[in-house]
Amino acid sequence: MSDSQQLAEACRDALKQGDGLIDHLGIQIDAVSPGTATLSMQVQDWMTNGHGTCHGGMIFSLADSAFAFACNSENEPNVAASVAIEYLNAAHTDERLTAKASRTAQRGRTGVYDIQVENEAGELIALFRGKSHRLNGTILTPM
Repeated sequence: MSDSQQLAEACRDALKQGDGLIDHLGIQIDAVSPGTATLSMQVQDWMTNGHGTCHGGMIFSLADSAFAFACNSENEPNVAASVAIEYLNAAHTDERLTAKASRTAQRGRTGVYDIQVENEAGELIALFRGKSHRLNGTILTPM
């Protein structure tokens, strides 16, 4: 395992400790590497809206969480500066959604990340784009 992969996993572990939302929603961190993250979530009954489909806020939270773990995977703290989401297909109870985040561009303190949310059949549910802003300091405490 490379040093950069070990660093990404250590950053994942540190960030996960302070993130109660992913536990509440049942979001799993399937993979993380420098500049990327894959997270998944099972759609539950309580996550549906009045149309009987997965509430957009749940899909947004999954995509936003993947964005967060991807842009914080290199021990440089980042926050969202702006985000946008396009909902393309409905998701339903018992479907497993997967959000795959990857860095598209980085210039100075600004990064751009694209996240695709798909269901188990590989249907594209949503496209999310996040712009990150890098803060000073580090995520992990120096030893």
